[in-house]
Amino acid sequence: MQTYDLQANSLRELNATLHAQAADTNQTAWEIVNPRGSHAIAVGLDAPIEVDVRGSTGYYCAGMNKQATVHVHGSAGPGVAENMMSGTVVIEGDASQYAGATGHGGLLVIKGNASSRCGISMKGIDIVVHGNVGHMSAFMAQSGNLVVCGDAGDALGDSIYEARLFVRGSVKSLGADCIEKEMRPEHLDILRDLLERAGSDAKPEEFKRYGSARQLYNFKVDNAY
Repeated sequence: MQTYDLQANSLRELNATLHAQAADTNQTAWEIVNPRGSHAIAVGLDAPIEVDVRGSTGYYCAGMNKQATVHVHGSAGPGVAENMMSGTVVIEGDASQYAGATGHGGLLVIKGNASSRCGISMKGIDIVVHGNVGHMSAFMAQSGNLVVCGDAGDALGDSIYEARLFVRGSVKSLGADCIEKEMRPEHLDILRDLLERAGSDAKPEEFKRYGSARQLYNFKVDNAY
């Protein structure tokens, strides 16, 4: 285990050190102490390493992650796992707005609640939120899965494309072109796998599925007036 103290050393040096890890590195376990809400911790990683952050983080923690597993033992500020490509990011506490924004792949797990715009423009990422999500979550979500074990705020899935949204609790309102859809056996299988990987004991049968009505895909002259 490599331990890095952000109170005694610079954030730039930390990220440079993590970026230097190759696929065959033998320094696979890292612990970051005294993060003190610093921004951009462990961004741009591209090696199969494990990073434990012992405390809460600021903006863009684990952004652009590839291959790595980043575990935040606290809460995360805006944009956690933004543009994530692969790997796993786990937040033990809450996440601020636009968690997992534009994510292309990998798994983001938020053990607490997520604020507004969770999963905005997601492009293949899987996001599991154990608590609630705020308004405009999954806005323009293109592909991937957003699982909400609690409630969802206003305008869920506004202008959604082909992402799948699973919500166990209530939905305050659905956004434009987002509708409730049939939960078929294949969706239960997808959901069961995600819940298991995210460490949730929720039952797939307790969820409803939401997705695109596909009415915004093509230009309609009536919408021009």
